[in-house]
Amino acid sequence: MRVHRGVRGWAVAVAGILVLSACSGAGEAPSGGGGDQAPDTAPGVTDDTVVIGSHQPLTGPAAPGYSKISVAARAMYQYINDNGGINGRRIEYRVEDDAYNPTKTVEVVKKLVLEDQVFAIVGGLGTPTHSKVLDYLNQEGVPDLLVSSGALMWDQPRKYPMTFGYQVDYLREGKIQGNFIKENFAGKKIGLFFQGDDVGRDTQAGLDKYIKDQVVSRQAYDPANTDVTPQLLALKSSGVEVVVCECIPAFMALTLLTAAKIGFRPQFVASSIGSDPATLTGLLENFAKSSGATVSAQQLLTGFIGVGYLPRAGLLDDPWTKFFKQVHDKYIPNEAFTDTLIFGMAQAYTFAQALKAAGRDLGRRKLVETLETTQLKGPALVPFAYSKDSHAGYSGAYLVRNNGDGTATIVEEPVVTDREGGAVEPADTDRVDPDQTGLLSG
Repeated sequence: MRVHRGVRGWAVAVAGILVLSACSGAGEAPSGGGGDQAPDTAPGVTDDTVVIGSHQPLTGPAAPGYSKISVAARAMYQYINDNGGINGRRIEYRVEDDAYNPTKTVEVVKKLVLEDQVFAIVGGLGTPTHSKVLDYLNQEGVPDLLVSSGALMWDQPRKYPMTFGYQVDYLREGKIQGNFIKENFAGKKIGLFFQGDDVGRDTQAGLDKYIKDQVVSRQAYDPANTDVTPQLLALKSSGVEVVVCECIPAFMALTLLTAAKIGFRPQFVASSIGSDPATLTGLLENFAKSSGATVSAQQLLTGFIGVGYLPRAGLLDDPWTKFFKQVHDKYIPNEAFTDTLIFGMAQAYTFAQALKAAGRDLGRRKLVETLETTQLKGPALVPFAYSKDSHAGYSGAYLVRNNGDGTATIVEEPVVTDREGGAVEPADTDRVDPDQTGLLSG
């Protein structure tokens, strides 16, 4: 592998890309409006449509990788609408760009609620961003569903009755990673590299239940600062042999590039938020090219271990992957088929399942109660943790090693755990195929 130019070149080049991206534009229900209303007066609901909204980073530091989630979700909603919709209604999906900027998130979410009169916010992305609208959405009684973040704050049904997580929370994920590392890298020096917010705090709490004594260095990054050289040098100087990276895609790619440049070659174990190999390949190549470097993304990703809970793009024998690929080929064939696209499609499909279960007589509180009492079965390899006492998302995950040749090997079969001191145990779920969900029947 050849790598040219100074380490700071990575940061400067990536910062330039992100700046250009940012400029390109691309419980009881509270009295504020959360109670059930008749279908003809419920915000966002008519006889033949239901309007939902989402805030997504179409530009800004999280756009590389994440901007495709809403593209995939829209494709799934188009597929559903073309096949009769849900309970006689088409799903109208409105997306606002918040550029991964919390101030902007508040602005666009209020627009969706007050001007667009959406029935629900679905899949709002980001811990630092969505946390700024959590109180507002619950005060207004707007269903706040399938949040695209593993922060623990989404799982507070008494305080935030309208909010539900989606992905496995960071504490559970940290426990699963920690248990795997303890069993497979015993005695190795561990370094933690994490986003300096709830992502890092919650994940460390899970990791520390298993590998606290092995951790020799903890380094945080700020999404607004693309120069991660000091942190990587600190990890290297500490003799770290395994790096656990809780990083969004752009920073996972930047970490791999910087590590290669400084001659730091640990085993990387990445969280689910930044371990899509196809997305990382594109980012590695684009970032390197923009700085005048030549790298082999395949070589950098060989041996890379990531976390997942949904089917992967590379597992084409999985019935859900086949289904998502069919939707992809019909509606967005020019997009690369990645794990990130699967995330968006699966999330949209899950919302449609909840909408179907809520029935034709649709109200906001009814939809919330449906999620609390319905066992949704489908895309993931692990079950949801939803109940009246839990608004956490998926309850487990699996780990997979990238082989560097387009294939992957599962190194930890699907497991589940809790947010407390419970064990990490094999997942027990009766997963169904797409044609068994009954989503588009009736």
